Amino acid sequence: METKLYYQDPYLKSFKTEIVNQQQDEQGNWYVLLQQTAFYPTGGGQPLDTGTLNDIPVTAVEDREGEIRHYLEKPIPDISQPVIGQIDWDRRFDHMQQHAGQHILSAAFEELFHMKTVSFHLGTEVLTIDLDTSELTEDIALQAENLANQIILENRPIETKWVTEEEAKKYRLRKELSVTDQIRLVIIPDFDYNGCGGTHPSSTGQVGSIKILNWEKQRKKIRVQFVCGNRVLKQLHKKQKVLNELSQILNASEWQAVEAARRLLDKNKELEKSLGQAQELLIQQEAIQLLEETKSVAGNTVITKAFINRPLKELQNMARLIAEKNREVIVVLTAKNQHQLQMVCACGSEGKLDLKQLGKEVFPLINGKGGGNSSFIQGGGETYLSQEEFIDMVLEKIRQL
Repeated sequence: METKLYYQDPYLKSFKTEIVNQQQDEQGNWYVLLQQTAFYPTGGGQPLDTGTLNDIPVTAVEDREGEIRHYLEKPIPDISQPVIGQIDWDRRFDHMQQHAGQHILSAAFEELFHMKTVSFHLGTEVLTIDLDTSELTEDIALQAENLANQIILENRPIETKWVTEEEAKKYRLRKELSVTDQIRLVIIPDFDYNGCGGTHPSSTGQVGSIKILNWEKQRKKIRVQFVCGNRVLKQLHKKQKVLNELSQILNASEWQAVEAARRLLDKNKELEKSLGQAQELLIQQEAIQLLEETKSVAGNTVITKAFINRPLKELQNMARLIAEKNREVIVVLTAKNQHQLQMVCACGSEGKLDLKQLGKEVFPLINGKGGGNSSFIQGGGETYLSQEEFIDMVLEKIRQL
Protein backbone atom coordinates (compact mmCIF):
# COMPACT_ATOMS: atom_id res chain seq x y z
CA MET A 1 0.00 0.00 0.00
CA GLU A 2 3.02 2.30 0.35
CA THR A 3 2.98 2.86 -3.41
CA LYS A 4 -0.67 3.99 -3.40
CA LEU A 5 -0.48 7.53 -2.10
CA TYR A 6 -4.22 8.09 -2.58
CA TYR A 7 -4.77 5.71 0.35
CA GLN A 8 -2.24 7.47 2.56
CA ASP A 9 -3.65 10.91 1.81
CA PRO A 10 -6.67 11.33 -0.51
CA TYR A 11 -6.17 15.12 -0.31
CA LEU A 12 -2.73 14.91 -1.96
CA LYS A 13 -2.85 17.06 -5.10
CA SER A 14 0.74 16.73 -6.35
CA PHE A 15 3.64 14.35 -5.77
CA LYS A 16 7.18 13.62 -6.93
CA THR A 17 8.37 10.12 -7.82
CA GLU A 18 10.53 8.01 -10.13
CA ILE A 19 9.55 6.19 -13.32
CA VAL A 20 9.91 2.40 -13.12
CA ASN A 21 9.14 1.73 -16.77
CA GLN A 22 7.61 3.29 -19.87
CA GLN A 23 6.23 1.23 -22.74
CA GLN A 24 3.38 0.70 -25.17
CA ASP A 25 0.46 -1.69 -24.79
CA GLU A 26 -0.89 -4.02 -27.48
CA GLN A 27 -2.75 -1.13 -29.14
CA GLY A 28 0.34 1.10 -29.20
CA ASN A 29 -0.77 3.38 -26.32
CA TRP A 30 2.00 4.75 -24.10
CA TYR A 31 1.90 4.22 -20.35
CA VAL A 32 4.29 4.52 -17.42
CA LEU A 33 4.73 2.63 -14.16
CA LEU A 34 5.71 4.73 -11.13
CA GLN A 35 7.39 3.95 -7.82
CA GLN A 36 4.48 5.75 -6.11
CA THR A 37 1.29 7.32 -7.37
CA ALA A 38 -1.54 9.52 -6.17
CA PHE A 39 -3.62 8.68 -9.27
CA TYR A 40 -6.63 6.53 -8.40
CA PRO A 41 -7.29 3.84 -11.04
CA THR A 42 -10.76 2.81 -12.16
CA GLY A 43 -12.25 0.40 -9.66
CA GLY A 44 -15.03 -0.31 -7.19
CA GLY A 45 -17.51 1.82 -9.09
CA GLN A 46 -15.35 4.94 -8.83
CA PRO A 47 -13.90 6.50 -12.02
CA LEU A 48 -10.19 7.13 -12.44
CA ASP A 49 -8.26 10.29 -11.67
CA THR A 50 -6.92 12.50 -14.43
CA GLY A 51 -4.15 15.08 -14.33
CA THR A 52 -0.59 15.37 -15.63
CA LEU A 53 2.86 13.82 -15.32
CA ASN A 54 5.50 16.45 -16.13
CA ASP A 55 2.70 18.48 -17.74
CA ILE A 56 1.79 15.59 -20.06
CA PRO A 57 -1.94 14.78 -19.72
CA VAL A 58 -2.80 11.44 -18.10
CA THR A 59 -5.70 10.03 -20.10
CA ALA A 60 -6.39 6.80 -18.20
CA VAL A 61 -5.25 4.95 -15.09
CA GLU A 62 -5.70 1.19 -14.87
CA ASP A 63 -4.81 -1.43 -12.30
CA ARG A 64 -3.61 -4.53 -14.14
CA GLU A 65 -3.10 -7.21 -11.48
CA GLY A 66 -1.47 -4.75 -9.08
CA GLU A 67 0.42 -2.91 -11.82
CA ILE A 68 -0.94 0.64 -12.05
CA ARG A 69 -0.61 1.93 -15.59
CA HIS A 70 -0.68 5.66 -16.26
CA TYR A 71 -1.64 6.18 -19.91
CA LEU A 72 -0.29 9.38 -21.48
CA GLU A 73 -1.09 11.53 -24.49
CA LYS A 74 2.58 11.14 -25.48
CA PRO A 75 5.66 9.46 -23.96
CA ILE A 76 7.84 11.21 -21.39
CA PRO A 77 11.11 12.18 -23.16
CA ASP A 78 13.55 11.35 -20.35
CA ILE A 79 12.40 8.59 -17.98
CA SER A 80 15.63 8.72 -15.95
CA GLN A 81 14.54 11.96 -14.31
CA PRO A 82 11.99 12.31 -11.48
CA VAL A 83 8.43 13.18 -12.50
CA ILE A 84 5.94 15.56 -10.93
CA GLY A 85 2.38 14.28 -10.84
CA GLN A 86 -0.51 16.72 -10.64
CA ILE A 87 -4.01 15.49 -9.82
CA ASP A 88 -7.12 17.10 -11.29
CA TRP A 89 -8.36 18.07 -7.83
CA ASP A 90 -11.85 19.19 -8.80
CA ARG A 91 -12.50 15.79 -10.37
CA ARG A 92 -10.94 13.90 -7.43
CA PHE A 93 -12.89 15.79 -4.75
CA ASP A 94 -16.11 15.40 -6.73
CA HIS A 95 -15.58 11.63 -6.76
CA MET A 96 -14.81 11.70 -3.02
CA GLN A 97 -18.07 13.56 -2.33
CA GLN A 98 -20.16 11.32 -4.56
CA HIS A 99 -18.69 8.04 -3.30
CA ALA A 100 -19.08 8.99 0.37
CA GLY A 101 -22.60 10.25 -0.34
CA GLN A 102 -23.46 6.91 -1.88
CA HIS A 103 -22.29 5.12 1.26
CA ILE A 104 -24.46 7.40 3.39
CA LEU A 105 -27.61 7.13 1.27
CA SER A 106 -27.30 3.36 0.89
CA ALA A 107 -26.87 3.03 4.64
CA ALA A 108 -29.92 5.24 5.21
CA PHE A 109 -32.14 3.05 3.03
CA GLU A 110 -30.90 -0.05 4.85
CA GLU A 111 -31.12 1.49 8.31
CA LEU A 112 -34.71 2.67 7.89
CA PHE A 113 -36.28 0.16 5.50
CA HIS A 114 -33.84 -2.80 5.21
CA MET A 115 -33.37 -2.02 1.50
CA LYS A 116 -29.97 -3.25 0.42
CA THR A 117 -27.93 -1.65 -2.34
CA VAL A 118 -26.97 -4.31 -4.90
CA SER A 119 -25.08 -2.09 -7.37
CA PHE A 120 -23.71 1.43 -7.73
CA HIS A 121 -22.65 3.64 -10.65
CA LEU A 122 -20.86 6.98 -10.46
CA GLY A 123 -21.52 8.89 -13.68
CA THR A 124 -20.25 12.25 -14.88
CA GLU A 125 -23.43 14.08 -13.81
CA VAL A 126 -25.46 11.78 -11.56
CA LEU A 127 -25.09 8.64 -9.44
CA THR A 128 -27.35 5.62 -9.28
CA ILE A 129 -27.87 2.83 -6.78
CA ASP A 130 -30.00 -0.23 -7.41
CA LEU A 131 -32.06 -1.12 -4.35
CA ASP A 132 -33.17 -4.69 -3.69
CA THR A 133 -36.86 -3.80 -3.66
CA SER A 134 -39.64 -3.80 -6.22
CA GLU A 135 -41.31 -0.59 -5.03
CA LEU A 136 -40.26 2.82 -3.76
CA THR A 137 -42.63 5.56 -2.63
CA GLU A 138 -41.97 9.29 -2.40
CA ASP A 139 -42.37 9.14 1.39
CA ILE A 140 -39.76 6.37 1.77
CA ALA A 141 -37.31 8.17 -0.53
CA LEU A 142 -37.75 11.42 1.40
CA GLN A 143 -37.18 9.73 4.77
CA ALA A 144 -33.95 8.12 3.52
CA GLU A 145 -32.80 11.42 2.03
CA ASN A 146 -33.52 13.28 5.27
CA LEU A 147 -31.58 10.77 7.37
CA ALA A 148 -28.63 10.94 4.93
CA ASN A 149 -28.53 14.73 5.16
CA GLN A 150 -28.80 14.56 8.94
CA ILE A 151 -25.69 12.33 9.03
CA ILE A 152 -23.93 14.88 6.80
CA LEU A 153 -25.00 17.76 9.03
CA GLU A 154 -23.61 15.99 12.11
CA ASN A 155 -20.19 16.06 10.42
CA ARG A 156 -19.27 12.59 11.60
CA PRO A 157 -15.74 11.34 10.89
CA ILE A 158 -15.16 9.02 7.95
CA GLU A 159 -12.46 6.57 8.95
CA THR A 160 -10.52 3.99 6.94
CA LYS A 161 -8.93 0.89 8.39
CA TRP A 162 -6.97 -2.05 6.99
CA VAL A 163 -8.04 -5.33 8.60
CA THR A 164 -7.69 -9.08 8.18
CA GLU A 165 -10.61 -11.28 7.24
CA GLU A 166 -10.90 -12.39 10.86
CA GLU A 167 -10.84 -8.78 12.14
CA ALA A 168 -13.51 -7.78 9.62
CA LYS A 169 -15.95 -10.23 11.24
CA LYS A 170 -16.07 -7.98 14.31
CA TYR A 171 -17.82 -5.24 12.32
CA ARG A 172 -21.47 -5.03 11.26
CA LEU A 173 -20.69 -4.76 7.53
CA ARG A 174 -23.40 -3.49 5.20
CA LYS A 175 -22.46 -5.94 2.45
CA GLU A 176 -20.32 -9.03 1.98
CA LEU A 177 -16.62 -8.49 1.29
CA SER A 178 -15.38 -9.13 -2.24
CA VAL A 179 -11.78 -9.81 -1.11
CA THR A 180 -10.21 -11.94 1.62
CA ASP A 181 -6.93 -10.09 2.07
CA GLN A 182 -5.86 -6.42 2.13
CA ILE A 183 -9.36 -5.57 3.33
CA ARG A 184 -10.03 -1.85 3.61
CA LEU A 185 -13.01 -0.69 5.64
CA VAL A 186 -14.62 2.71 5.30
CA ILE A 187 -16.37 3.54 8.56
CA ILE A 188 -18.88 6.17 9.63
CA PRO A 189 -19.07 5.40 13.37
CA ASP A 190 -22.42 4.05 14.62
CA PHE A 191 -23.90 4.28 11.14
CA ASP A 192 -22.06 2.53 8.29
CA TYR A 193 -19.32 -0.09 8.05
CA ASN A 194 -18.39 -1.05 4.53
CA GLY A 195 -15.55 -2.68 2.63
CA CYS A 196 -14.43 -0.20 -0.02
CA GLY A 197 -11.31 0.71 -1.99
CA GLY A 198 -12.41 4.19 -3.09
CA THR A 199 -11.37 7.66 -1.97
CA HIS A 200 -13.50 9.53 0.57
CA PRO A 201 -13.39 12.81 2.51
CA SER A 202 -12.41 12.74 6.16
CA SER A 203 -15.85 13.72 7.43
CA THR A 204 -19.47 13.50 6.35
CA GLY A 205 -19.85 17.30 6.43
CA GLN A 206 -17.59 17.58 3.38
CA VAL A 207 -20.18 15.66 1.33
CA GLY A 208 -22.25 18.85 1.53
CA SER A 209 -25.71 17.47 0.82
CA ILE A 210 -27.59 14.70 -0.96
CA LYS A 211 -30.59 15.08 -3.24
CA ILE A 212 -32.58 12.23 -4.81
CA LEU A 213 -33.64 13.23 -8.32
CA ASN A 214 -35.70 10.32 -9.57
CA TRP A 215 -36.13 6.55 -9.53
CA GLU A 216 -37.37 3.87 -11.90
CA LYS A 217 -37.98 0.15 -11.93
CA GLN A 218 -35.16 -1.97 -13.36
CA ARG A 219 -36.36 -5.55 -13.61
CA LYS A 220 -37.11 -6.49 -10.00
CA LYS A 221 -35.01 -3.68 -8.52
CA ILE A 222 -35.44 0.08 -8.08
CA ARG A 223 -32.75 2.34 -9.57
CA VAL A 224 -32.39 5.59 -7.61
CA GLN A 225 -30.79 8.59 -9.30
CA PHE A 226 -29.21 11.22 -7.05
CA VAL A 227 -26.41 13.78 -6.66
CA CYS A 228 -24.13 14.87 -3.82
CA GLY A 229 -22.02 17.87 -2.86
CA ASN A 230 -21.25 20.43 -5.55
CA ARG A 231 -23.40 18.49 -8.02
CA VAL A 232 -26.47 19.47 -5.99
CA LEU A 233 -25.73 23.15 -6.66
CA LYS A 234 -25.11 22.42 -10.36
CA GLN A 235 -28.44 20.59 -10.61
CA LEU A 236 -30.20 23.45 -8.80
CA HIS A 237 -28.64 26.00 -11.15
CA LYS A 238 -29.67 24.07 -14.29
CA LYS A 239 -33.19 23.41 -13.06
CA GLN A 240 -33.64 27.01 -11.91
CA LYS A 241 -32.54 28.25 -15.32
CA VAL A 242 -35.07 25.99 -17.04
CA LEU A 243 -37.79 27.03 -14.60
CA ASN A 244 -37.06 30.74 -15.15
CA GLU A 245 -37.24 30.32 -18.93
CA LEU A 246 -40.51 28.38 -18.66
CA SER A 247 -41.96 31.05 -16.40
CA GLN A 248 -41.16 33.69 -19.02
CA ILE A 249 -42.59 31.59 -21.86
CA LEU A 250 -45.76 30.81 -19.90
CA ASN A 251 -46.01 34.34 -18.49
CA ALA A 252 -46.48 32.92 -15.00
CA SER A 253 -44.52 32.80 -11.78
CA GLU A 254 -42.45 29.68 -11.16
CA TRP A 255 -45.02 28.52 -8.57
CA GLN A 256 -47.81 28.85 -11.15
CA ALA A 257 -45.83 27.37 -14.05
CA VAL A 258 -47.25 23.85 -13.69
CA GLU A 259 -50.86 25.03 -13.75
CA ALA A 260 -50.12 27.40 -16.65
CA ALA A 261 -48.52 24.54 -18.61
CA ARG A 262 -51.57 22.34 -17.97
CA ARG A 263 -53.90 25.06 -19.26
CA LEU A 264 -51.74 25.48 -22.34
CA LEU A 265 -51.74 21.73 -23.03
CA ASP A 266 -55.51 21.54 -22.58
CA LYS A 267 -55.95 24.43 -25.01
CA ASN A 268 -53.60 22.75 -27.46
CA LYS A 269 -55.66 19.54 -27.28
CA GLU A 270 -58.79 21.52 -28.07
CA LEU A 271 -57.08 23.18 -31.03
CA GLU A 272 -55.83 19.81 -32.29
CA LYS A 273 -59.34 18.42 -32.01
CA SER A 274 -60.75 21.39 -33.95
CA LEU A 275 -58.02 21.06 -36.56
CA GLY A 276 -58.72 17.35 -36.91
CA GLN A 277 -62.41 18.04 -37.46
CA ALA A 278 -61.58 20.69 -40.06
CA GLN A 279 -59.25 18.27 -41.86
CA GLU A 280 -61.97 15.63 -41.90
CA LEU A 281 -64.39 18.11 -43.50
CA LEU A 282 -61.74 19.04 -46.06
CA ILE A 283 -61.12 15.39 -46.92
CA GLN A 284 -64.86 14.84 -47.29
CA GLN A 285 -65.10 17.75 -49.69
CA GLU A 286 -62.14 16.51 -51.72
CA ALA A 287 -63.68 13.02 -51.83
CA ILE A 288 -66.95 14.46 -53.15
CA GLN A 289 -65.08 16.34 -55.88
CA LEU A 290 -63.09 13.27 -56.88
CA LEU A 291 -66.31 11.24 -57.22
CA GLU A 292 -67.03 13.36 -60.31
CA GLU A 293 -63.65 12.55 -61.92
CA THR A 294 -64.17 8.89 -62.84
CA LYS A 295 -62.74 7.09 -65.81
CA SER A 296 -63.42 3.66 -67.29
CA VAL A 297 -60.55 1.15 -67.36
CA ALA A 298 -61.33 -2.29 -68.81
CA GLY A 299 -64.92 -2.05 -67.60
CA ASN A 300 -63.91 -0.77 -64.14
CA THR A 301 -64.85 2.65 -62.78
CA VAL A 302 -61.56 4.19 -61.64
CA ILE A 303 -60.62 7.41 -59.82
CA THR A 304 -56.96 8.52 -59.65
CA LYS A 305 -55.23 11.47 -58.01
CA ALA A 306 -51.59 12.42 -57.30
CA PHE A 307 -50.66 14.56 -54.27
CA ILE A 308 -47.47 16.16 -52.97
CA ASN A 309 -46.53 15.92 -49.27
CA ARG A 310 -49.83 14.40 -48.21
CA PRO A 311 -49.86 12.16 -45.10
CA LEU A 312 -50.66 8.53 -45.82
CA LYS A 313 -53.46 8.58 -43.23
CA GLU A 314 -55.28 11.31 -45.19
CA LEU A 315 -55.01 9.26 -48.37
CA GLN A 316 -56.44 6.25 -46.51
CA ASN A 317 -59.41 8.22 -45.19
CA MET A 318 -60.12 9.79 -48.56
CA ALA A 319 -59.94 6.47 -50.41
CA ARG A 320 -62.30 4.77 -47.93
CA LEU A 321 -64.83 7.64 -48.15
CA ILE A 322 -64.90 7.44 -51.95
CA ALA A 323 -65.24 3.64 -51.91
CA GLU A 324 -68.15 3.91 -49.45
CA LYS A 325 -70.02 6.42 -51.63
CA ASN A 326 -69.43 4.54 -54.91
CA ARG A 327 -69.57 0.80 -54.35
CA GLU A 328 -68.26 0.00 -57.83
CA VAL A 329 -65.27 2.34 -57.92
CA ILE A 330 -61.53 1.56 -57.72
CA VAL A 331 -59.62 4.45 -56.11
CA VAL A 332 -55.89 4.93 -56.77
CA LEU A 333 -54.30 7.75 -54.75
CA THR A 334 -50.56 8.51 -54.66
CA ALA A 335 -48.36 10.97 -52.79
CA LYS A 336 -44.71 11.93 -53.06
CA ASN A 337 -43.50 12.43 -49.47
CA GLN A 338 -39.83 13.39 -49.12
CA HIS A 339 -37.94 10.54 -50.81
CA GLN A 340 -40.79 8.05 -50.99
CA LEU A 341 -43.63 7.39 -53.41
CA GLN A 342 -46.69 6.10 -51.56
CA MET A 343 -49.95 4.64 -52.82
CA VAL A 344 -53.34 3.81 -51.36
CA CYS A 345 -55.89 1.80 -53.35
CA ALA A 346 -59.48 1.05 -52.30
CA CYS A 347 -62.29 -0.86 -53.95
CA GLY A 348 -66.05 -0.44 -53.42
CA SER A 349 -68.08 -3.31 -52.02
CA GLU A 350 -69.33 -4.26 -55.52
CA GLY A 351 -65.91 -3.99 -57.16
CA LYS A 352 -64.62 -7.03 -59.01
CA LEU A 353 -60.86 -6.48 -58.71
CA ASP A 354 -58.62 -8.29 -56.18
CA LEU A 355 -56.49 -5.45 -54.85
CA LYS A 356 -54.20 -7.80 -52.95
CA GLN A 357 -53.13 -9.31 -56.26
CA LEU A 358 -52.83 -5.82 -57.75
CA GLY A 359 -50.43 -4.87 -54.93
CA LYS A 360 -48.18 -7.82 -55.73
CA GLU A 361 -47.97 -6.56 -59.31
CA VAL A 362 -47.44 -2.82 -58.77
CA PHE A 363 -45.31 -2.28 -55.65
CA PRO A 364 -42.26 -4.04 -57.16
CA LEU A 365 -42.45 -1.46 -59.99
CA ILE A 366 -41.09 1.15 -57.53
CA ASN A 367 -38.86 -1.28 -55.65
CA GLY A 368 -41.27 -1.07 -52.74
CA LYS A 369 -43.60 -3.14 -50.64
CA GLY A 370 -47.09 -2.91 -49.25
CA GLY A 371 -49.90 -4.79 -47.61
CA GLY A 372 -53.65 -5.05 -47.27
CA ASN A 373 -56.50 -7.23 -48.46
CA SER A 374 -58.68 -7.76 -51.48
CA SER A 375 -60.49 -4.42 -51.05
CA PHE A 376 -57.78 -2.13 -49.64
CA ILE A 377 -54.00 -1.91 -50.06
CA GLN A 378 -51.30 0.59 -49.16
CA GLY A 379 -47.53 0.81 -49.49
CA GLY A 380 -44.60 2.75 -50.84
CA GLY A 381 -41.28 2.65 -52.61
CA GLU A 382 -38.67 4.71 -54.42
CA THR A 383 -39.31 7.83 -56.51
CA TYR A 384 -37.44 7.08 -59.71
CA LEU A 385 -40.83 7.02 -61.48
CA SER A 386 -43.03 10.10 -61.55
CA GLN A 387 -46.46 9.78 -59.98
CA GLU A 388 -48.10 10.03 -63.40
CA GLU A 389 -45.90 7.24 -64.78
CA PHE A 390 -46.63 5.03 -61.80
CA ILE A 391 -50.40 5.63 -62.00
CA ASP A 392 -50.35 4.74 -65.74
CA MET A 393 -48.58 1.48 -64.89
CA VAL A 394 -51.15 0.73 -62.16
CA LEU A 395 -53.97 1.31 -64.65
CA GLU A 396 -52.27 -1.03 -67.12
CA LYS A 397 -52.09 -3.75 -64.46
CA ILE A 398 -55.79 -3.20 -63.76
CA ARG A 399 -56.50 -3.79 -67.46
CA GLN A 400 -54.49 -6.99 -67.37
CA LEU A 401 -56.20 -8.32 -64.25
